[in-house]
Amino acid sequence: MGYCGLALRTYDSGEYRFVGGQLKRSKKAVTIRGLNKNHNHDLKNIFKGAATRAAATAGPLQNFYQARIAKGMKPPMARLTLARKIAAITLLVWKKGVRFDAEQLKQQAA
Repeated sequence: MGYCGLALRTYDSGEYRFVGGQLKRSKKAVTIRGLNKNHNHDLKNIFKGAATRAAATAGPLQNFYQARIAKGMKPPMARLTLARKIAAITLLVWKKGVRFDAEQLKQQAA
């Protein structure tokens, strides 16, 4: 997903800290700073556009998107998740030469 610009960029200013003279791992969660900057802009636009279209068009991908919304995910994050799913499906189809099976999408969403 990194090449497409759909990978999350995280930031951590200090994974470890000193507590009572001992080095301890920080319990502070890693901060998410958005999507990665070094990517192919055309691919990112293609997958984001495909996700926007799929979210608005009836079918298994819209059902995937609606399931994320129903679980409380905000629409922009649900579209990003859908864009990642489309990118993963595209890579699978391209690398392994398999056909898209909407039933597998339903199994993964469950």
